[in-house]
Amino acid sequence: MLDKTQRVAIDAPALDAPVLAGGITKPDLITVEQAKAMSLADMTTLFKDHLNPGQLHFMKLLGFNKVKVESAEGMYYIDQNGRKILDFFGGFGSLAFGHNHPRILSARKKFQDENRHEIAIAFLSQYAAALAKNLATIAPGDLDMVFLGSSGSEAMEAALKVAERAAGPKRPRIVYAENSFHGKTKGVLSITDGPLYRGEFKLLDNNVKVPFGDIDAIRNAFERDPTIGVLVLETIQGGGGIVQASPEFWREVRALCDKHGVIWVADEVQCGMGRSGRFFAFEHAGVVPDVTALAKSLGGGKSAMAAMIARRDVYMKAYGTKNTAMIHAHATFGGIGEACITAIEGLNIMYDEDLIENAAVQGEYLLERLNALKAKYPKIIKDVRGQGLMVGLEFQDFSQTLPMVLRPVVSVLDDKLKGSLSGFIGALLLRDYDTLVAFTEYNRNVIRLEPPLICERQHVDQFVDALDDLLGRGIIRIVKDFVGSQIG
Repeated sequence: MLDKTQRVAIDAPALDAPVLAGGITKPDLITVEQAKAMSLADMTTLFKDHLNPGQLHFMKLLGFNKVKVESAEGMYYIDQNGRKILDFFGGFGSLAFGHNHPRILSARKKFQDENRHEIAIAFLSQYAAALAKNLATIAPGDLDMVFLGSSGSEAMEAALKVAERAAGPKRPRIVYAENSFHGKTKGVLSITDGPLYRGEFKLLDNNVKVPFGDIDAIRNAFERDPTIGVLVLETIQGGGGIVQASPEFWREVRALCDKHGVIWVADEVQCGMGRSGRFFAFEHAGVVPDVTALAKSLGGGKSAMAAMIARRDVYMKAYGTKNTAMIHAHATFGGIGEACITAIEGLNIMYDEDLIENAAVQGEYLLERLNALKAKYPKIIKDVRGQGLMVGLEFQDFSQTLPMVLRPVVSVLDDKLKGSLSGFIGALLLRDYDTLVAFTEYNRNVIRLEPPLICERQHVDQFVDALDDLLGRGIIRIVKDFVGSQIG
């Protein structure tokens, strides 16, 4: 331990460093223009030194560290070499409107040019009020009380809290699903499955885990434990590998929750905002939850915006009196002006440009073309699934892609090799075909496809044709080409 009499030596400020009022010396700070002009080498050094050296390892493995994005427009990133990269990743569903939609840019510029207010905590905000009204208008049933935040985790924390208070202190237990992902803050991390994210944090223990899509498991849990007051489920599991449940399951969920007085929270952070071909994915089943949450594309690809939407009776039971109204009021940046007008403009664009229907149409075409590839490469592609423009492409375990004579030897390594093939393919799609895809947290054999909802047929063809050409090389060459890229 450092002795109090010791002093740590630091470099003296440069002699030409500007000295401000009060004798304060300005540190050697990077400017915006310097950041824009930064080299890949300097970006790598700063990322390693100040952000996440472990993540950098995986970026290097996939070759993603070689890209410096200079700009982005519509369906494409543009890198330092002017290369256009087709975005089938979509920021885990954050880019429904594509990159830099002109109407969103225009609305934000007008807001800035007119010096409109951002933080108005002491006053009413016309922008927060308008956004809340729009969300209540879009939401089915009596989902009409809105909490505004900045991230999916924050929206889901708000959803958990309103549900827990409405359920009451005698019913504190929460049912959640295997392979779920609801966020990384400690409350929702407690109902996020998987040791990678849970780590060794001390989490809430008032929860019960059931298999996703298993209505009997939910029924048994409700009947066995009368202290269960809340059920939390993603309508489509994203991190789990794009996993769906049947419409009948969701209708039975609604009936069971009504029968047992359990509050159903539908996490639509990733699958909402039109991605499934309906504004909310639960609308495909013709049911309405008690609470839901949105984020990601709600910010229009330009701001951090999230929302919890609850039934009025649930919300009022939790926070409906003057003594309880401020228990979970908006945080400092909840309902910040420019983020709200970005979301307002985005919601209008979604309907003006018919993006929900486009997601349904292009998603159906994407699934059709991928299923044709599955039939063409059955030893490589195990499954194709999804709805709208939220699609999962699952590859076979590595041993199953090899010649029959090698399978018994390699099969013992399948668990350790999970994700390797999707990684090889994702890396080569970027390197050789200028196409970006995403991966999933739990089933690492799955590539996640969540392109912007502005996606057109030509973009689907560009992606699938590239994948077809790549898979046509065969597994042995794919592995060799990937290894060659690491050496090079």
